[in-house]
Amino acid sequence: MDRLLIGLLGSLLAASQLSAASNAVVQAADVSITATNSGDLVEKDYQKLMDDDDAAQAEVDKWISENEEFKARGAGVPDTELNRRIMARFDPIRKAYEDFVRHHPNHVKARIAYGSFLGDLHDEEGAQTQLEKALELNAKDPAVYNNLANIYGHGGPVKKAFEFYAKAIELNPREPVYYHNFGTTVYLFRTDAKEFYGINEQQVFDKALDLYSNAMKFDPTNFPLASDVAQTYYGIKPERTQEALKAWTNALSIAHDEIEREGVYLHFARIKLQNGQFAEARAHLNSVTNAMYDTLKARLTRNLNERESKSKETNAPAGDAATKP
Repeated sequence: MDRLLIGLLGSLLAASQLSAASNAVVQAADVSITATNSGDLVEKDYQKLMDDDDAAQAEVDKWISENEEFKARGAGVPDTELNRRIMARFDPIRKAYEDFVRHHPNHVKARIAYGSFLGDLHDEEGAQTQLEKALELNAKDPAVYNNLANIYGHGGPVKKAFEFYAKAIELNPREPVYYHNFGTTVYLFRTDAKEFYGINEQQVFDKALDLYSNAMKFDPTNFPLASDVAQTYYGIKPERTQEALKAWTNALSIAHDEIEREGVYLHFARIKLQNGQFAEARAHLNSVTNAMYDTLKARLTRNLNERESKSKETNAPAGDAATKP
């Protein structure tokens, strides 16, 4: 799957939450206020733009999900064709955003929403332009700092991303997405983090995990977040096995369905295998029955069989080989 599809598979939570908050305000006002001036009409136009964007995003998400299911059965359309359909579906939304900000250049929420929309399409240059304009108009909006930090984290300067995530958290210290994004950037850009904060690598890991912990505190039932936190431990050296198992146990406790639970079992198996706990690893693998995990399960089972066999050979009594004919 190419980069665009991967990006479109996930939602930008900061943008969606911002849109939801905006929508709630506008809808509440519409109950008791009739549009009698240009400001009301502008907000109605803005609300329609948000609704159209949401509808397009929902339809594209459905296309991607359905195509993944079809591909699992040997059908589905090629990624290039799906990308073409996705871009065609988003073209009128992009034009609508362009028209709106041209007519209402000082509408901060529209600038932020348009920047997030462009970010979804991996037009980071266009997204940065919209967000920097929004920042000029309102330097107190935490979503602007978070979304710009996302862009700086991708294209640099990374140290500016650290500053902007911190500013977003300062302005809204209860938003889990900001902690999550900040933690991921610190974890991925460890060299920059060491230089920026004057700390060593283990302290960088601790800082990233502390940010993740805050994200979980404010969004304790978010399985994708819990899974991201747990996967972080694969990159930490020396290994923190017990902490990793605790993180996956937490993810398992909030899994929504059997697919998510079986995904966690595979991670348990991987960690137990690395730790030489072969019987427990096999038990976890035996709990995985969904066909979507067949390839990964087979690879882990093969590795388990090889490691277990080598372990038995290594631990065999020295005289056994000498007594064989």
